[in-house]
Amino acid sequence: MTPHQTAHLDYDALGEAELVALAQAGHREAFRVIMQRCNQRLFRVAKAIVRNEFEAEDVVQEAYTRAFAALKDFRGEASILTWLTRITLNEARGRLRSRRNTVDLGEVDIAQSQGPHVISFPTNSESEPPEATAARMQIRHLLEEAVDALPPLFRVVFALREIEDCSIQETADFLDIRPETVKTRLHRARRLLRTALDEKIGAGMKGAFPFMGVRCRRMTDAVLRRLDLSEEAPETPPPR
Repeated sequence: MTPHQTAHLDYDALGEAELVALAQAGHREAFRVIMQRCNQRLFRVAKAIVRNEFEAEDVVQEAYTRAFAALKDFRGEASILTWLTRITLNEARGRLRSRRNTVDLGEVDIAQSQGPHVISFPTNSESEPPEATAARMQIRHLLEEAVDALPPLFRVVFALREIEDCSIQETADFLDIRPETVKTRLHRARRLLRTALDEKIGAGMKGAFPFMGVRCRRMTDAVLRRLDLSEEAPETPPPR
């Protein structure tokens, strides 16, 4: 495809295979659209592992940088989202291993100064009564605290299955565990959440975790800036 042809191309309307082919040919706008489509899941998966929103953003950006450098090796044996999810999981786990149970005091100071940070619920009306807004804020805070408090092995399974709606087999493949283990961990995660929330949270779990458009754009733009600064491929190849 010539530069003239791609200049007027509606990337948002393209399917995955076309976007991947263009991205492999070096078209940054195609890679931007891929990131926009995958940002939500990758951020949620990263946060489920590292638990810190700012670090989760950095994990996803690093995963994209690695992926772009190795995109020529992507064979399409799985979806691009699945491929990127595996890279993100590996990056997030690597962060935990390198942490060695130490705490960055600077991060603690920042977190304490900012107070609790919660993910906003979507609202159905701009003129929602104040009492309804207050109730929603309380529920979302309780919910996020309960999910964050889950043991790590349960938390990432819960994020993949209940929030991202991955299948049992997909979750098992991502985490290199048996499907039966996924079921067991999910069951225990649900039980722990029910206990923690005391049945105050009902249905609508997925709606409690909207992905903010500002964060999506920030992560995407940051990756593209990284790619503009350096075209060097990472030494550690991502999984195929």
